[in-house]
Amino acid sequence: MNLLALLTDKGLLSASDRAKVEAELAKKHPLSDALAARGISLQDALAEAGKAYGIPSRVLGDPPASHEVFRYVPIDSARHYGFVPLAIVDGALEVGITDPDNIEALDALQFISGQIGIPYKILLISTEDFDRVIDAYQNLSGEVGRALSEFDTAAKPAAGGTRAPAGAMPAEGPLALSEETLDLGGPKEALKEDAPVTKIVSTILRYAIEGHSSDIHIEPSPTRTRVRFRVDGELHTSLELPAKVHEAVVARIKILAKLRLDEKRKPQDGRFSATVDKRRIDFRVSTFPTENGEKVEMRILDQSDATATLESVGLSGDHLAEVRAMMKAPYGIVLIAGPTGSGKSTTLFAMLSELDRETANVVSLEDPVEYQIPDVAQSQVRPEIGYTFATGLRSILRQDPDVIMVGEIRDKETAVLAVQAALTGHLVFSTIHTNTAAGAVPRLIDMGVDPFLIAPTLVAVIGQRLVRKICEGAGKPFPITDSVRLSLEQQFADLPEAYRRKLPAFKQFYHAGQTADCPSGTRGRTAVFEILRMNKKLEEVVLKDPVEGKVYAAARSEGMLTMREDAILKALAGEIPFEEIGTLGGDFLSEGEAA
Repeated sequence: MNLLALLTDKGLLSASDRAKVEAELAKKHPLSDALAARGISLQDALAEAGKAYGIPSRVLGDPPASHEVFRYVPIDSARHYGFVPLAIVDGALEVGITDPDNIEALDALQFISGQIGIPYKILLISTEDFDRVIDAYQNLSGEVGRALSEFDTAAKPAAGGTRAPAGAMPAEGPLALSEETLDLGGPKEALKEDAPVTKIVSTILRYAIEGHSSDIHIEPSPTRTRVRFRVDGELHTSLELPAKVHEAVVARIKILAKLRLDEKRKPQDGRFSATVDKRRIDFRVSTFPTENGEKVEMRILDQSDATATLESVGLSGDHLAEVRAMMKAPYGIVLIAGPTGSGKSTTLFAMLSELDRETANVVSLEDPVEYQIPDVAQSQVRPEIGYTFATGLRSILRQDPDVIMVGEIRDKETAVLAVQAALTGHLVFSTIHTNTAAGAVPRLIDMGVDPFLIAPTLVAVIGQRLVRKICEGAGKPFPITDSVRLSLEQQFADLPEAYRRKLPAFKQFYHAGQTADCPSGTRGRTAVFEILRMNKKLEEVVLKDPVEGKVYAAARSEGMLTMREDAILKALAGEIPFEEIGTLGGDFLSEGEAA
């Protein structure tokens, strides 16, 4: 198939433009950019070609394909015939193909489908997307596959010998090392360690870091071990390993994290560090016993993220000014509210990084210490030996602190001590698990804190969630329809008039488009916020009837925007895709209405 020739035949591309596109392609310019310069999107071009052949087309996102399906098609066959597996949907194997005219490729695909017993569905993809899938196919899977072959060779018993039990390795081998920091090397460098299991683990860690993953999940089943990476909040299967190597992989991770190898009946927690491109990466490790073996979860903590600023976490405009004002309070409590994984710790560290740590004594209690902050005395609580947030907070008060950071307020004792610290002239930062900022007040009362203590000590509650960001230059604007505009007006209807006048015009939202550098259109995440500031009206509500609805109403009357509304404003500015608004609840602004 010649896509450019087909576009020319259809009258979508002139002969002169086709020659220019071909010249740009010869210079290794992306096809999507070359077509976009002529007013044609790659998606539209593939759709037109797909119509000509009677098959659907697709522009692949990032990651381009699920590693789970790579085992169905040998990489040599994929490269030779020009088709690649993409995913299994509704029981059928989706296969991307670059040339529907290739009869040999279709015959080979028919043969493979019969061998694996799974029907297939052909999708037309670009050669660029094909190359991206092949790269993903041969990199992670290829390195791990070679290590698995070495593992099989090493595991074969010598003549007359006895096969070692699964997971066992020589005592002097690399698996027995207990180094605190290992060097994973660069993407094209040889791995530092040579043992097959060590190569497997190091490769998984390195690809997770390079893919900007926040977590790694290693999950056993009776027949396989699934490795999944969490990227921008979503889990993707990146690799599958045979079940026979699971125990050895878990043992290697346990040794790195200094966990007990012989304890498989109960969960364990630990951590270790790695060096990648001269960056220190910390891994927080948690093991969990299941019927099929131990499941491992590793949280990836890039120490370069400790330099996050208030702007980089998503604060801007009035919200940024409010946060900086509350950080200057002489005493009181500032809480950050949200569920697990909503970015609370990163926001806390960004706030601490802006404090004057030269003239103030800043002390923190964390579980665990995730990021190192210069000039902050950071202490990790250890409940197993009786060193809890509450006991640590008592000790901190004898350290002459000016600012105290408590990782989480999770029980009455910690909450009461934090309030007492605020009453005695300290500024306390902490987090609390509630869905909204307004919900933090009744939550504190449920913990046993008296309302008459909350009113004078609570400075503010910052509620937050994480949403995907649009890559630079990838935002595709589209106009807002009358029905959506009406819904937006209803959303902000109960906001006081003085604050409604500050809102931007409701003109257009943005979809995440595709660029050469950012195929999915989104990369990374930012936070959306709601900030509840304590004031006289809110103090009266807290003292008289502190239910969440009335707390919200009092804050709303003073101009508080909800997280959903902050997302709407960020979507109007083209910072986040329109679709992210829907992740924050509500039943209006459907994609169909807006498109």
